Amino acid sequence: MKSALCSRFFILLPWILIVIIMLDVDPRRPAPQLTSRPYFSPHTVGCGGSRVPLRRGSLGRDAAEKRNESRPPLQPEPRLPTIYAITPTYSRPVQKAELTRLANTFRQVAQLHWILVEDRATRSELVSSFLARAGLPNTHLHVPTPRRYKRPWLPRATEQRNAGLAWLRQRHQHQSAQPGVLFFADDDNTYSLELFQEMRTTRKVSVWPVGLVGGRRYERPLVKNGKVVGWYTGWREDRPFAIDMAGFAVSLQVILSNPKAVFKRRGSQPGMQESDFLKQITTVEELEPKASNCTKVLVWHTRTEKVNLANEPKSHLDTVNIEV
Repeated sequence: MKSALCSRFFILLPWILIVIIMLDVDPRRPAPQLTSRPYFSPHTVGCGGSRVPLRRGSLGRDAAEKRNESRPPLQPEPRLPTIYAITPTYSRPVQKAELTRLANTFRQVAQLHWILVEDRATRSELVSSFLARAGLPNTHLHVPTPRRYKRPWLPRATEQRNAGLAWLRQRHQHQSAQPGVLFFADDDNTYSLELFQEMRTTRKVSVWPVGLVGGRRYERPLVKNGKVVGWYTGWREDRPFAIDMAGFAVSLQVILSNPKAVFKRRGSQPGMQESDFLKQITTVEELEPKASNCTKVLVWHTRTEKVNLANEPKSHLDTVNIEV
């Protein structure tokens, strides 16, 4: 009798276990997510089989330290050289239009500081309010051109460019000069954004072609084996630097290292200001050709056409005063 009961019990035992396991499983409970990360128990086995709690993060720190040892140290990103653009400007009907076009270009250039110098004894309301809305790092200067120098055959904007140079030198005289590049951006020119990428790597003095200048479609430095050897120009090929004011940039360090380098009034002739200035800081052999060895035009001397105001009344007749 006992043997029969035991045999029946052992026959039913597996089925009983299966039923118990099935009842214990909750179909609504989500299955644990599979992960490739290893599981670390919060305890480890000590001597005698005792369970010793692990210190939190010890394994993670060790693993992180090993990973950091294999990685090279992160190098700080080099600071982008600041481009300082000196722009002489004077009051005329198209002044705001010219400055607006220039500001629209400058806003797309990273790390640019605009030095705008008015040919006036005081700052004008038009330029002051314009710069306040321009959304650009800027410095607003003013210096008038003496009346004796306001002649068609005399160089223009000399005092304004020199004022910009003086501001730069004063700003950096008591601190180590940060990487920077200076160029003279007249407000009647048109600039390709590619030009700013080219000039930013200037080591001393860099040069490039200029379009629509000198009575030709373009003027440019002639380059051979990476060096400037001459000039393609339509006017005064005998100039030491037969180049337009829009055709070169100078390293900030060069400007600071040559504190007496300025644009001269005495003895300077129209069209010779670029040569008179560059002779003080560099030589032709040291020039750095940009724009694919001076074969690409990235700036144009696009002077705005003289506006026709023949029908403008002498006295203001409109009921509102609109700034143009």
